[in-house]
Amino acid sequence: MGRRIVAVGFLVGWIERGMWLAGVWLHPVIVVPGITASVLRDEYDLPPSDVWTALFRRSYDRIALHPENLLLEAREPAKVGASHVFPLVYEDLIEELRDDLPGADGYAVPVYPFAYDWRMPLELTEHRLAWFVDEVIERTKLQRHYRVGGFADEPKVNLIGHSMGGLVIAGYVRSWGAQLVSKVVTLATPFRGSCDSIIEILTGTGSSLADDSSGARRRRAARVTPALYHLLPTYDGAITFEEGWRTDPEAWQPSVVRSIWQYVESSGISDERADALEAARTAFREMLEFASMYREKVDGLRLANIGLNEKWLAVVGVGAETVQSIEVRNDDGEPRFGINTATPRDLWLDDRQPFDTGDGTVPLRGSLPPFLEPTSVVCVAPGDFLRREVRDRMVTRFSGFHGQIPNMNLVHRMIVRFLTEAEDRYESPRGRPLPGIEEESWRPPPWI
Repeated sequence: MGRRIVAVGFLVGWIERGMWLAGVWLHPVIVVPGITASVLRDEYDLPPSDVWTALFRRSYDRIALHPENLLLEAREPAKVGASHVFPLVYEDLIEELRDDLPGADGYAVPVYPFAYDWRMPLELTEHRLAWFVDEVIERTKLQRHYRVGGFADEPKVNLIGHSMGGLVIAGYVRSWGAQLVSKVVTLATPFRGSCDSIIEILTGTGSSLADDSSGARRRRAARVTPALYHLLPTYDGAITFEEGWRTDPEAWQPSVVRSIWQYVESSGISDERADALEAARTAFREMLEFASMYREKVDGLRLANIGLNEKWLAVVGVGAETVQSIEVRNDDGEPRFGINTATPRDLWLDDRQPFDTGDGTVPLRGSLPPFLEPTSVVCVAPGDFLRREVRDRMVTRFSGFHGQIPNMNLVHRMIVRFLTEAEDRYESPRGRPLPGIEEESWRPPPWI
C-alpha cells in the first residue's frame, strides 16, 4: 500500500513538472505604475490619513519634501509613504492579466502591483523594486504548482512599467542585471523625457501633478520633487538652449531657486539668508545632477548584454496633441522659458512632420527607448479603443490619452501574446509601426 501511494505521488509530481516544462504557466508579473499613481499615506496620524489619492484628496502641503533633506517632508512630524496603486488606472490591466494569463491546472498567474513613493529619486525606487522582486519570488516559491514545477531552479518575474515606471525598470535591469527578469513591457515611458515636466516645475500646471489645486502650492511641491526632474526632456529640439541646461541651475529661470529659497526660509533650519540661499541652490543642483546621472545610466542600457534581446516590448502613444518643444529666450541676461508659446501639436497623419505627435503628455520623440531599434517599437492611438470601451474613451477625452494606455483592450491583448508566446484567438490588432517604417520592415517582438 505504501509503495502504491509513493508511486502515485511520484506520478502526480511528474505530471505537474511536465506541465511546467510545457510552458502551461508563466512567471509572476509585477506592474510598476507611473508618477503620482500610488496613494500616499501619512502614518504619523492615528489612524493613518491619505494625503494623495486618485481623485478626492491631494494635499500638496503634506507631500512637499523638505528642501534641506529631499527624502523627508517639509511639514513635520510626518511619516509619508506609499499605500497602493490607483485602481482607476491599473485595475483593468491587472485583472485582465490575472484572468487571461494561463495557469497550471487552473491556478492563476500572480500579478502584483508595486506601489512606491513616486516623489523620491528613481535610484531609491529602483532599490525598492529590487527588494520587491525578491519578495515576489519568495511568495511564488510557496505556491505548490510553482514549487513542484521547478520555479526555484531558475526564478524570474515579468515586469510591466507604465510611464515613469518604465524608467524605474530600465534602471533596475541596468544596475542589477536581468538574472531575475524574464520579459519587460513598457507603456508610454518617457525614456527621453517630456516638456510637460518643465511646465510642471515652472508653473505647476502640467499634467504630472494635475488637478485643480492652488497653482502656487502645486508649483512649490513640484520644485522639490526629485522624481519630476528625471522626466526632463533630452531629445533633440526639445529645448532651444545651450547644452548642459539639465544640470546647471543658472540655466533656469531665477524664480525656481528663489521659490526654493523662500521655502527654506519658511520651513528650513538655516538661520541666515545667505545660508538659506545656498541650501536652495544645493537642493536644486542635486535634483538636476542626480536625475541627469540616472538618465545617462538608462541610456547606456544594452539588452544584448543582459539577455533581454527580443524580450522587451515598448508601446508608445501617438495621435494626441502634445507639447513638442519649449523656446528659451534671453531676458536681460537671464533665461526665460516660453511656456505660454509652447503649443501642443499632433501631426501623426501629416507626412511633413509625423513625429510631432505623442500621447498628450509624452511626445513621440521623448518615448523612444535609446536601447531599442525603432523598427521594434509599437504605436497605439486613441482611435484604437474598441467601440465597447466607452468609459475609457470618455476618460481619455477629459484626462488625456497617456494615463489611459494601460486600460486599452488592444494593449492587454498584446501583453498577453507577448508573455505567453501564444496565438491570439481573438485576432486582435498589433498596433502600428513608427512613422516612416513600412509594414514589411516592422520587427516588433515575437508574437506581437
